[in-house]
Amino acid sequence: MSGFDARLFQGQQMKQEMRINPRLYQAMELLYMPLQDLEQHLKQEMAENPFLELEQTEQSQDLELAEEQPEERTDEEIDWEEILLDGFDAGGRKQEYEHKEYVPPTAVVTEDLEDFLLGQLHLLDLDERDMRLGEELVGNLDDAGLVACSLDEVLDSANQWLEEAEVPARRNAQAIEEEAEREIELAEIERLFRPYTMEEAEAILTRIQRFDPAGVGARTIRECILIQMRQAGMEDTPSWTLVDEHFNDLVNHKWADIARATGMSKRDVQAAADELQQFDPKPGLSKNHDPEQYVIPDLVVEKIDGEYMVFANDGRMPRLRISQAYREVAKNKSDYKGENKEFITSKLNAANWMIQAIEQRRQTMLKVMRFIVDRQREFFEKGVQSLRPLTLREVADHIDMHESTVSRVTNEKYVQTPRGVFSLKYFFSSGLATASGQDISARGVQDKIRILIEEEDTSKPLTDSALVRKLKEDGVKIARRTVAKYRDQMSILPARMRKRV
Repeated sequence: MSGFDARLFQGQQMKQEMRINPRLYQAMELLYMPLQDLEQHLKQEMAENPFLELEQTEQSQDLELAEEQPEERTDEEIDWEEILLDGFDAGGRKQEYEHKEYVPPTAVVTEDLEDFLLGQLHLLDLDERDMRLGEELVGNLDDAGLVACSLDEVLDSANQWLEEAEVPARRNAQAIEEEAEREIELAEIERLFRPYTMEEAEAILTRIQRFDPAGVGARTIRECILIQMRQAGMEDTPSWTLVDEHFNDLVNHKWADIARATGMSKRDVQAAADELQQFDPKPGLSKNHDPEQYVIPDLVVEKIDGEYMVFANDGRMPRLRISQAYREVAKNKSDYKGENKEFITSKLNAANWMIQAIEQRRQTMLKVMRFIVDRQREFFEKGVQSLRPLTLREVADHIDMHESTVSRVTNEKYVQTPRGVFSLKYFFSSGLATASGQDISARGVQDKIRILIEEEDTSKPLTDSALVRKLKEDGVKIARRTVAKYRDQMSILPARMRKRV
């Protein structure tokens, strides 16, 4: 039987590998950044790289420093053109603009729903035991302000906490020397740490349900509306009857079924249902909303002498250049040795690269937006129904860049136009065929559907099939399921639930 012969051998092998320069990743990140993030990034770069400074004069940034340096170059210098994105003209003149001092955004601490409710809870005259149960209940409300689990689960969690807290409390009591005081202390511990009951939970929950905003602490949407109606003094109204006794039929707009069950006319049922629109089924959202987001457009489109012109809205962005003082240091780079020379070389290369990459980002955004304006001119003239279908691939082919580059350029970027401020992604959508042979964008079709529904006879609302026929008369070929999808995307109810009597 032959044994296994294990030996070590040394050999050569050739294989191809693709390695991406880290600068390419940075260039892609710069393209992806919205204007506010880019401003912060440039501030950080200036803090870390002494070769970068703010441009204070109206002269264009001189990028000829590379010609002034000795012929000795590093690999990073040689590879700059490869890692920069397509189409960059290193000798191109940059458009000048006035620099405004950058003020970084300040984070604003806002009070959320839980903090708001705990503040009201702590104003109540509750002992330590009831306060703990109230905090447990508030902690189990969802963003809408409704109880997110059953009261049994709340009790299990609260009682588990009691069990864990009781042991150290008893130890403290046993440390007391006087017998009489110990008996009093132990009796208090027995009272405080006895398991919570369902009656206690419901009593505390009832008090929470009186908090602001009205309707918080409810276990269902039905209970939430009833709480708000009770606080509004509407307990003896037809609307109360609809919510209290016929909630499912109310949600499904079954006016005829409710009319038969209550003896009311269908018109009176609908009028009672209309009164319920003043109540909020998710009251907690009024306290859990995100802070207002202020959009700073990256681009501006203006109509000048009948033509739409595109400008970069970068007037507030720090304008970078190579520091004059460090230029002199770089010229005498041969005087430095070792780590000093390596530091100067790396920082100088990084500074030059950053200036070029920022300009490339700007030029790429302008190219993309100019093509969008050219393609979507009818939109700027007539509105959303004239929006033409457009894909990232079409733009990428036109400006001779990769589709992923266009995707990064348009991500979270906004443009200010004569028709308002839009996300660049707004101009991209699929298309549908028309009788004229010219495609129309999906957004344009949605707008047509919205207008048809706004103008319909509410006593005979348009079904999805009727909308298909109307659109066909307008030259748009579309399937019924597509109409239903677009209607749902616009949060428009089906015809049965839009019907008025």
